[in-house]
Amino acid sequence: MRILVTGATGNVGRLVVNHLLAAGANVRALTNDPKRAALPDGVEVVEGFLGRPDSVRPALAGVERMYLAPYPRTAPEVLAMAKEAGVRRVVDFSSAQAVDEAERDPSTWYFLAVEKAAEASGLEWTHIRAGEFMTNTLDWAEQIRTTGIVRKPHGRAATAIIDMDDIAAAAATVLLEDGHGGKLYNLTGPAAVPRVELARQIGAAIGREVPFEEQPREEALAEMRPFMGDFAEWYVDGMAALVDNPEPVTPDFTRITGRTGTTFAEWAARNADSFR
Repeated sequence: MRILVTGATGNVGRLVVNHLLAAGANVRALTNDPKRAALPDGVEVVEGFLGRPDSVRPALAGVERMYLAPYPRTAPEVLAMAKEAGVRRVVDFSSAQAVDEAERDPSTWYFLAVEKAAEASGLEWTHIRAGEFMTNTLDWAEQIRTTGIVRKPHGRAATAIIDMDDIAAAAATVLLEDGHGGKLYNLTGPAAVPRVELARQIGAAIGREVPFEEQPREEALAEMRPFMGDFAEWYVDGMAALVDNPEPVTPDFTRITGRTGTTFAEWAARNADSFR
């Protein structure tokens, strides 16, 4: 059984490759630049990009199952080609943002558009949604190194932050095992952790206190808009809502993998050098 991983050099896709290889799977990886991909031995590397559907067609030959990275513009066409090529199962990587997208005009959908394309494809589909990544806290690293603190808005906002490697482990399991067809999994970490506590746990990992300093909303927006655009306001106000309504923890990761997800303290200890 051959499994195609699209977006194989992306943050999650690369880790999916690792987990599939560890399980002994026959892995074909789609990447835009095979020479620079640096994928492990044992992976069949094929040049292609979801944004160029014609380049994906050759990679689908002989594939039974596929991990689909989110690329809504071409998802319907790529999935139609996959069905024509004999692919039977697709596992798409989505996001908790799809919940908010459902309340907006379909022309603005991103993750939800990929989910809907998978459902309409005629393939056995499974959606893997995830929320905030633990790696997002690496955005704090420079501030911690230079000022010794984290200055961000809404320190009491609590998200069920998740390790990307856990997302990949769950996706690989769903690709390999039967019984997941037609299901939507909402993956979270094992606890909803306030941002002030994330800073404390980073401090514990690096051996010194890292205080959290509350940042005013407008200051935060001015800092974030240059690289986040309109998404900055959505993000900051979303964090405000999580102060009194922490993100719920789901059992889906454990249901899929049979184990407890990585805690932020474990992740921070593993990545301590990034904050020093």
